[in-house]
Amino acid sequence: MTQASTVTARSTVREVFLVFLKLGTTSFGGPVAHLGYFRTEFVERRKWMDDREYADLVALSQFLPGPASSQVGFGVGLLRAGGWGAIAAFVGFTLPSAALMVAFAYGASWFAGPIGEGLLTGLKIVAVAIVAQAVWGMARTLTPDRPRAGIAVIALLTTMLMVGSVGQIAAILIGALGGLIFCRAAVEDRPDMLHFPVRRAAGITSLAVFAALLIGTPIIAAATGLGGVALFDAFYRAGALVFGGGHVVLPLLQAGVVDPGWVTNAQFLAGYGVAQAVPGPLFTFAGYLGAIADTGPGGIWGALIALIAVFLPGFLLLLGVLPFWNTFRRHAWAQAVMRGASAAVVGILAAALYSPVFTTAVTDAGSFCLAVICFVLLVSWKLPPWVVVLVGAAGGVLIGLL
Repeated sequence: MTQASTVTARSTVREVFLVFLKLGTTSFGGPVAHLGYFRTEFVERRKWMDDREYADLVALSQFLPGPASSQVGFGVGLLRAGGWGAIAAFVGFTLPSAALMVAFAYGASWFAGPIGEGLLTGLKIVAVAIVAQAVWGMARTLTPDRPRAGIAVIALLTTMLMVGSVGQIAAILIGALGGLIFCRAAVEDRPDMLHFPVRRAAGITSLAVFAALLIGTPIIAAATGLGGVALFDAFYRAGALVFGGGHVVLPLLQAGVVDPGWVTNAQFLAGYGVAQAVPGPLFTFAGYLGAIADTGPGGIWGALIALIAVFLPGFLLLLGVLPFWNTFRRHAWAQAVMRGASAAVVGILAAALYSPVFTTAVTDAGSFCLAVICFVLLVSWKLPPWVVVLVGAAGGVLIGLL
């Protein structure tokens, strides 16, 4: 059987943790780059799975909401060392960037005066370039034809006209419906797809917990008025509704923490800029936001609540779908729905590029020129994001001094 190579040759939890800790420390460049690092490590170097098995796992992570690269890592850990291996993979891959983002939250007050303010200005401008690159790249991949391009435009209009998470949810639903109607194509069927060792009862339980938290947490937050519950709800909702992971979570997090006034736009974009310079999953940006939010416990505990909340729904959905994945993905309607939802994501991210990213960061000719320079360095020169972050930070200081 195809899965024999991945299930019989088990790994220890410690081995899984150390491998993913190394990846979490060295994997720069966002979720697409992470998947490349993973393939090199698990397919080429360690022979933990073959290319076909790895492609199955990547396809599943792309199908579900949540952080794609972290879900792939969670799946690899599950295959190699069971449930504790999945947790070890998540902690190892997430810990380095989460620690760096929380450290920045504690040290943000150091960025005072002309130089510090210039650094923060530069980080916000870098965010413009990086989000623009994400929109450009995703549009080429996810909207290759007229129907999906039209869905993206409608999603953009919906998000701009309906402010907050309501507009983003509506855009995803419209995209899914549009995909069901306009994006049907030949069914991709593979009889030898990867099978995961997850029982159906465990899958159903995971889906039930996912739904209970999504529906029940906002009710509890409203009834109790507890800031920690409200914080968990905002980040859980963002993690539950983001398709594609990475930069796509930006508008959902912005709606969750900036719109209610827990975090300012300037703080949000400064943290987002720093998140580009650290390795590991971009979702650890949530740790920074939870640490500085004006609701909930703040600090380390606020960061921990935000991190658990933003990652948890993606993992619950992954565990819930694993026992049924091979059967479900063969349906043409399921594939069509995902094509439409993915196209809608492009429109949602394009709306976020305009507001709050562009409108907050680009305030004069100098900031616009620096944003263009950073974009060209990313797209044409193919420089790593962390290098562009350094260029943007230096440019921000120069603009501040001038």
